[in-house]
Amino acid sequence: MMKSLIDNITKDQNDSTLRSIVIRAAPGKVFSAGYNLKELMSNNDVNYHKEFFAIAENLMQALMRSPVPIIAAVDGLAAASGCQLVAACDIAVCTENSSFSTSGVNFGIFCHTPGVAVARNVPRKVAAHMLFTGIPISAQEALRVGLVSKVLPDAEKLDAEVETIVGAVNAKSHSVVSLGKSFFYRQIDVDTTTAYSLGTDVMLKNSQMKDGQEGMRSFVEKRKPIWSHSDDKND
Repeated sequence: MMKSLIDNITKDQNDSTLRSIVIRAAPGKVFSAGYNLKELMSNNDVNYHKEFFAIAENLMQALMRSPVPIIAAVDGLAAASGCQLVAACDIAVCTENSSFSTSGVNFGIFCHTPGVAVARNVPRKVAAHMLFTGIPISAQEALRVGLVSKVLPDAEKLDAEVETIVGAVNAKSHSVVSLGKSFFYRQIDVDTTTAYSLGTDVMLKNSQMKDGQEGMRSFVEKRKPIWSHSDDKND
């Protein structure tokens, strides 16, 4: 599953017609249960295990590097690296039936890498509780602590919300959103003073882009913008 996700996320990175990516599971009680431990135990060679865990790392890096927003639509359990997947997505919406856990500690494999993503989404004490106990949190708890963006009552409402999010994102300039996403993750890891300085530079770059100019012009002229979706500067 993870290899196919990496392929799907990375193959169209240079396609300006791509606006967003939605990750969802087939209908059922589980969104993602994480690593297949039977597969992991099928070969105890350390190099096999190294490659096995590297796939998840590559997927999480691909999610962050993707130029378009990645949306997780969760209806069910997201456990271990499945919870990591949700945490690594840009936007996550779920149903009331959903739950989230870093349950690896229950099976002797602490959720080390899932904890990286989870700890960057939720408060430290919440992350520690999830990681050390393996106890799942509910959809409403996930919303309260910032693991998901919104909770919907059922799958039908979830689908409608995903359509709303995708429609809103897809109506924007690809180049502007891509620049914004890149800077969003870049500024998180630096101090506030540096982030503001970098942000000013990026704002300047944005304002000189064709779509930056078109967006401001359309606002002044009270009309819908006509995006070029190009990274080119305005002539």
